[in-house]
Amino acid sequence: MLKLFLKAVSLCAILTLVFTSFAMATPPETQNSLQKVFIFGKVIDTHKEPVAQAKIKIFINGNPYHVETPGKSKEHLLTEEDGSFYLTLDIPNKEFSESKISLIIEKSAYKKTKISFTHSDFAQKDNKYFVQTEVILKRTLNPAFWIATIVFLLAYILISFELLHRTLAAMLGAAIMLAISYTIGTFNPDYHIISYESAIKAIDMNVIFLLMGMMIIIGILKNTGIFQWCAYKCYQLSRGKVFLLSIIFMSFTAITSAFLDNVTTMLLLTPVTVEIALALGINPLSLLIPEILASNIGGTATLIGDPPNIMIGSYAKLTFLQFVENLAPVCLISLLMLFVYNRFVFQSEYNKSKIDNVEAFIEKLRQEYQITDKTLLTFGLLIMGIVILMFVLHGVLHMEVSIAALFGASILFAYSAVTKKVDIAHLVEKDIEWLTLLFFMFLFILVGAVESVGLLDMVADEVLRLSHDNLTVAISLILWVSAIMSAFIDNIPFTATMLPIVAYLTKVIPGAESGVLWWALALGACLGGNGTMIGASANVVTLGIAEAMGYRTTFFGFMKIATPITILTIIICNIWLLLFY
Repeated sequence: MLKLFLKAVSLCAILTLVFTSFAMATPPETQNSLQKVFIFGKVIDTHKEPVAQAKIKIFINGNPYHVETPGKSKEHLLTEEDGSFYLTLDIPNKEFSESKISLIIEKSAYKKTKISFTHSDFAQKDNKYFVQTEVILKRTLNPAFWIATIVFLLAYILISFELLHRTLAAMLGAAIMLAISYTIGTFNPDYHIISYESAIKAIDMNVIFLLMGMMIIIGILKNTGIFQWCAYKCYQLSRGKVFLLSIIFMSFTAITSAFLDNVTTMLLLTPVTVEIALALGINPLSLLIPEILASNIGGTATLIGDPPNIMIGSYAKLTFLQFVENLAPVCLISLLMLFVYNRFVFQSEYNKSKIDNVEAFIEKLRQEYQITDKTLLTFGLLIMGIVILMFVLHGVLHMEVSIAALFGASILFAYSAVTKKVDIAHLVEKDIEWLTLLFFMFLFILVGAVESVGLLDMVADEVLRLSHDNLTVAISLILWVSAIMSAFIDNIPFTATMLPIVAYLTKVIPGAESGVLWWALALGACLGGNGTMIGASANVVTLGIAEAMGYRTTFFGFMKIATPITILTIIICNIWLLLFY
């Protein structure tokens, strides 16, 4: 009986071993094991631009699926900076073949979008399943859109009409948008305007560092007396002929403004010009206004001449030589037109000149306006030459222009510190315009915020609709709108607003890939600033100094002189762009 029992136990053990071995040998498809499923793709907007930080939630048959990540389980994932995403799901085999996998993609200022997949949508390889997709998110006008738009417009009004210091206005607008995003927006995503990370990324440090570097270089060079000496040389060349003097002044101002900041150029030349005009017995404004117009024309010719060009070049990755090749010729024609126009407007004033002994006056200027530090000037001009050479070659070197400016500034700064030729503390405090740099930084955040909520997309779509995909219409529209807007409001915030719009139009309008719309924006924004006394920073600075010295002009008095030549130069630019592009 015992033997029989032992045989039965042995038989059961053998059968258990057999069945276990059979189960282990059974293919994975017959078991309830986990199946690897991969879903990857990209989230873009209606302009084909990537949507970063979009939230992706996963559902299987309507039930939330939590993605396992190192250390924790997440109920959603975020898209990368380029809009891409990559999901790895572990789904039981049996369930996968009958499952409906859904992705819900959402982000503030976009409509919530849902896409679904079934087993048949996947491609199989090595017992793994893959699917690739592209998700297009459409914009929606949520509370974040309206709040950002209102704050932006209010900041714009404060800046343009100088109701508040422009740096404070930009800072206030940026701070309000960020504060709303991280208070109300934390509890309700519809109120989230822009993230802190996106705000920081929106700041174009290439522009900031370029401006800082050039401010340092100019701040050191002005201590040599070079600008005053140049003014004396201009009068010496004219030999007392005032109209010729005005042409020389305009030429010098235009050339200097092409390579240095035109605001600094006018800041240094204005007092000298006023002094020479008074000695000649003429109204200083008859020389200053042509200089203002010339400074804006000259600043348009190069990448570093005017802040709008700096912003355009950095955003569109355009080189110094591209600016010179495409803008310098038409700027030269505009400058020649200004010479002719100036003859008709101010010749009667120039005829009032009362210098009897020209040679004695030249000698007086020579004694008064001398180079004060030849060693510093020589070294400074050498560094400036190297910096300009680096500007010219930066496209070949694949180097940002800010690197060239910072390199030259640091070398010149170090030399001045070691030789004690310049008061370093004074230069840092006074010559680096920190308020201007901060203004640019907060302005970039403001524009980044309204771009994030979709306002700029709407404007771009409207411009595209008005142009009917016609390049000729688009060129004229951007040129004239930029010129008119820049005449009455600060061209810097206007240019910052237009950058993403022009970038989109360049992609979608046939023929615009040549970059012609960038040149239309540059010409309109820079030359349009000549239209009124508040149209460009150089205008405000120069006329402010003149008024402080007792020579004031009214808003409409300046317009009467400046608006006709502004319209003429814009017409010339329009013809130029249509003929050669």
